[in-house]
Amino acid sequence: MNVALEAVSWALVWSGSAFCVIGALGLMRLRGFYPRTHAASVIDSAGAGLMLAGLMLQSGWTLVSAKLAIIGLLIFFTSPTATHALANAALARGLSPDPAGEDTPSKR
Repeated sequence: MNVALEAVSWALVWSGSAFCVIGALGLMRLRGFYPRTHAASVIDSAGAGLMLAGLMLQSGWTLVSAKLAIIGLLIFFTSPTATHALANAALARGLSPDPAGEDTPSKR
């Protein structure tokens, strides 16, 4: 494998890992439901996407990279949809976003 290609693939894997760690810290540190939902979506889209891209570069043009691409497409389409459905269901149940970071049920 080319040294430059390997360096790029490891940079993608490490940056995806950094996004996952930052998103996990966001899940622990953020107080409200909606900010935590945002942190979870960052983990899925940015972290997993970058790690899959790095792994695809390391595997080359093989069946493994095709499977990784299918997994990436699955994450790309389902993660934002699930996050939107979760936030929409919470809003429909009366959980209003509070700017102070603490969610309270709305008074309807």
